[in-house]
Amino acid sequence: MKLYEIAAFLGCSEIKDSIEITGMNTLRDASEGEISFLSDSKYEKELFDTKASAVILPASKIHLLPFGVVALTSDEPYMLVAILSKQFAKPVQSSTVSPVIGEGSCIYPTAHIENGATIGKNCTIMSGVYIGSEAVVGDDVILYPNVSVYRDCKIGNRVMIHAGSVIGSDGFGYAHTKLGEHVKLYQNGNVIIEDDVEIGANTTVDCAVFGSTIIKQGSKIDNLVQIGHNCIVGEYSILVSQSGLAGSTTLGRNVVMGGQSATAGHLSIAPFTTLAARSGVTKSIVTKGVYSGFPLMEHKIWLKMQAKLAKILES
Repeated sequence: MKLYEIAAFLGCSEIKDSIEITGMNTLRDASEGEISFLSDSKYEKELFDTKASAVILPASKIHLLPFGVVALTSDEPYMLVAILSKQFAKPVQSSTVSPVIGEGSCIYPTAHIENGATIGKNCTIMSGVYIGSEAVVGDDVILYPNVSVYRDCKIGNRVMIHAGSVIGSDGFGYAHTKLGEHVKLYQNGNVIIEDDVEIGANTTVDCAVFGSTIIKQGSKIDNLVQIGHNCIVGEYSILVSQSGLAGSTTLGRNVVMGGQSATAGHLSIAPFTTLAARSGVTKSIVTKGVYSGFPLMEHKIWLKMQAKLAKILES
């Protein structure tokens, strides 16, 4: 879309610039030809260096934009981003090129491989599996029954995904009107699963809003785990059943999350950190250790607190 067409579509101030806008992205990752936005003041510093051709933002922040970046002003930039995201959403099927199946791969008869998908060598794709358009599956991969891999997702070598898991479904993102209505923010990114990852049954890994949700090499994920959009799971991490990551959480390498533990969004967890079962993380963890409870604390402190509580109840 031309930039002036976008401005007219969103009802912004009149823009006559005819730059072709090819996509949407974050301030940090946007390149020339893309449009970005500022809806949270904590990202203001990223305005100074953005390479976006245009930015949707409040009028009070225009002075922070680099020279040459076109401003589309709004009091509700996030709402406009949600409205605009539909225009850049990719169709479910966009390729007319037959899927490529590598030598030695076994595709069960009821599996469905969309046009444009690529499957490597010596894979086993079992009954009911769906692989979307432009998805890439590496070598020696096993997809158990009813696994769904959405379009554009990339799966590395020697990956095993158990029955019923979903890779690349939309993240949970909505803008909210003043009347309380919910406007969908279309998720236009993908999921990247690196080599030697195993994912249990009925686990979901959401695609990114922009860019990629990434599960790094050697990570092991149990059944019934939720990984939100734009998360990064570090190398060789372990996520136990019913644990969950809210959007844009980053785990360092070798993080262990116990059963039913969870994080709030936009946090970072230090490498080699262990979160005990049912622990709740609301702030970033910068020092590796073993943590428990809610509010979160060092595990040894949590044990002492439980012992003291038990004594109080006995008295």
